[in-house]
Amino acid sequence: MSDALPTLPSAFSSWFRSRDWAPHPHQMEMLAVDGRGENALLIAPTGGGKTLAGFLPSLIDLAAAPDRNGLHTLYISPLKALAVDIQRNLTTPIEEMDLPIRVETRTGDTPANRRQRQRENPPHILLTTPESLSVLLSQPDSFDLFAGLQRIVVDETHALVGTKRGDQLALCMARLSRIAPDVRRIGLSATVAWPEELKAYIAPDADPGRVTTVNGMQAKQAEVRLLATDESLPWSGHYGLHAVPEIYREIQQAGTAIVFVNTRAQAELLFQALWHANEDALPIALHHGSLDRDQRRKVEAAMADGKLRAVVATASLDLGIDWAAVDLVVQVGPPKGVSRLIQRIGRAGHRLDVPSRAVLVPCNRFEVLECRCAIDGVAENTLDGDPPRPGGLDVLAQHVMTLACAGPIHPGEIFAEITDASPYADLPRDTFDAVLRYVEDGGYALKSYDRWKRLFHKADGTYEVSSPRIAQRHRMNIGTIVEEALLKVRMRGGGTLGEVEEYFANMLEPGDTFLFAGRMLRFEAIKDMAVIATAAQGTAPKVPAYMGGRMPFTTHLSDRVRHTLSDPSTWGGLPDTVREWLRLQQWRSVLPGDDGLLVETFPRNDKEYLVAYSFAGRNAHQTLGMLLTKRMERMGLGPLGFVASDYVIAVWSLKPARDFAALFDEDMLGDDLEAWMEDCSLMKRTFRNVAIVAGLIERRQPGQEKTGRQVTFSSDLIYDVLRRHEPDHILLQATRQDARGGLIDVGRLAEFLTRAKHGIRHRRLDRVSPLAVPILLEVGKESVYGDAEAQLFDDLARDLIDDAMNVDTQGGLPL
Repeated sequence: MSDALPTLPSAFSSWFRSRDWAPHPHQMEMLAVDGRGENALLIAPTGGGKTLAGFLPSLIDLAAAPDRNGLHTLYISPLKALAVDIQRNLTTPIEEMDLPIRVETRTGDTPANRRQRQRENPPHILLTTPESLSVLLSQPDSFDLFAGLQRIVVDETHALVGTKRGDQLALCMARLSRIAPDVRRIGLSATVAWPEELKAYIAPDADPGRVTTVNGMQAKQAEVRLLATDESLPWSGHYGLHAVPEIYREIQQAGTAIVFVNTRAQAELLFQALWHANEDALPIALHHGSLDRDQRRKVEAAMADGKLRAVVATASLDLGIDWAAVDLVVQVGPPKGVSRLIQRIGRAGHRLDVPSRAVLVPCNRFEVLECRCAIDGVAENTLDGDPPRPGGLDVLAQHVMTLACAGPIHPGEIFAEITDASPYADLPRDTFDAVLRYVEDGGYALKSYDRWKRLFHKADGTYEVSSPRIAQRHRMNIGTIVEEALLKVRMRGGGTLGEVEEYFANMLEPGDTFLFAGRMLRFEAIKDMAVIATAAQGTAPKVPAYMGGRMPFTTHLSDRVRHTLSDPSTWGGLPDTVREWLRLQQWRSVLPGDDGLLVETFPRNDKEYLVAYSFAGRNAHQTLGMLLTKRMERMGLGPLGFVASDYVIAVWSLKPARDFAALFDEDMLGDDLEAWMEDCSLMKRTFRNVAIVAGLIERRQPGQEKTGRQVTFSSDLIYDVLRRHEPDHILLQATRQDARGGLIDVGRLAEFLTRAKHGIRHRRLDRVSPLAVPILLEVGKESVYGDAEAQLFDDLARDLIDDAMNVDTQGGLPL
């Protein structure tokens, strides 16, 4: 911190006094950093005035220049809802100080006429998202719009870095620095696991010392606890419906609560269950990204006005929303990471002198361990998450096309600009050239097709867009969030409720009931790319599921869970039923350890089961399951199928495995992995997403939109063509990069196999162990070999549990 801090202008100091406030030290330090012409990364807890600190330099500048026109400050938010909330929060001091400052939002929800007006007469402060910023930069007038830009404020920076949206924003900021060379950047974040990487992201080309870290005041330690439930704790499942009475009591006792869940399907089910339990008619709402914009806005406004007692929400409300009335966060299901839990807890207790309160609701026994470990991580403030990875090549391809839409581009100049963005700082020139060739005409294997000729190479060495129509189509498809094809849900004779994924709608038959937007609906038909529904009643509805709903299980939290399992001295805070479960596991088999790998095998129903306690996360386990079954097939074991969770993988076969060192040898990451990756459906799905981001597949075109089936059919054909004729095509490189780090998670798998080399402990059992019960209850969800048809596990769950927990009623010991 500098020795001499600046003083506030009188209007601002008077405003602070009128509210009985005093500026926080970090707010004044941000003014000092700005006065020195430096970029800044502000790390401050929720409720510490982080947003005002980020905007204070801009507000003071603009207040001193009442006649200034044009865009002064650009604010980037990872969420539309956050941008709207920030506008509401900024409006208060601006109006109360009577400042001549205009603040507006621009997101995908902004009407077209307002978007056009903002380009012609921009506000002083524009609040937007990475996608909308990219669209603005694709316009020929972008240089005029941003020429006077003074500051860029990136909120919740940690949520963007290391993602494709973060790559897109980094490239956009590099372009903004070219348009406005003196623009300063400010990053705001409450949870930062990798501070140096975030500083590099904020201003990668800054001179040493020109990115200053400002640390805010520390908030009081959060009060976080496990929910005590009178209901029997489920062995498996992930919805938490068993705890609805206790969750409802927590809502009754709180002033206002946010009930966080991990998927949209879970949000719908839990909201419906809470509504049925709502004997006091408390105002409880639902919020997730697939609901209609107007409904989301109504919920956000009602929460801001203190009109709701609770809202059931997904990650759509994870970040930055400032609702002072929220005094309790309920997390249903494990948060999958300590940093994510801290972020969600921060939505409660928006005052530094008041601790945030949260209660975690595990949905099954393994989740009790994960929730307990997450609470310990919060107490120790051990932030987690993976370090940023190199930028995606599909995002780069989209951005190159975006720049070309704004005007002619020169390869050398663009390469220099792109490598000023931290995710692309180490990008080889030949890789950039390959991306440019792809954007120009699709690459070697596709250049004979006119549909992919998008750039014209001019005699002066520059490239420009082939036609205005191509530029129009590109702008319609800008973005890096690729969801399954969505269909509107419309009430017959009424309005739109939101969107569901096409594959779910295709499973419905007329007369089927389903939950959506917190309502019970009857499916009538699909018409004009919309699901037509009517109000219904029923007790067994279907629930829309969304392919992107699962959160990754962090390595840090995985390590904590393994340690807790291996050390009975840490079991003191666990529920009695969970301690009994672990003690019986200890008696019947053995507990997984910190190092090595525990493998159990046992017979059941004329099949042989192998259960490996690897704790590498669901994506790595899915990959491991495919590789294990291939290896078991070569060993003549007759694998029938597998099922995976974040914690465990189970494989069933006709014959028992015996050579576990060979089975789990890390050489499976060589030829076995490469052969499987080339043919597996996950790779085709990954290629489909890459192709959409890179503009090879255009989902939206003027006057029409492709269905999910059409997109998949097109991308599968192109994938096969490229594999045969141009296996090193830049999009295949991008697909392998994405798959290795995401759906296949090769890094986590490699770490697990290395750990397994420290020793595999095999236990041959005569029956299922207590710890294996949860994964066996999931058997049948993943079938592998059609020729050796898997017999679905159809025993009653009670029989399976009794077998594992069989107790001698005379002596009280397991048989």
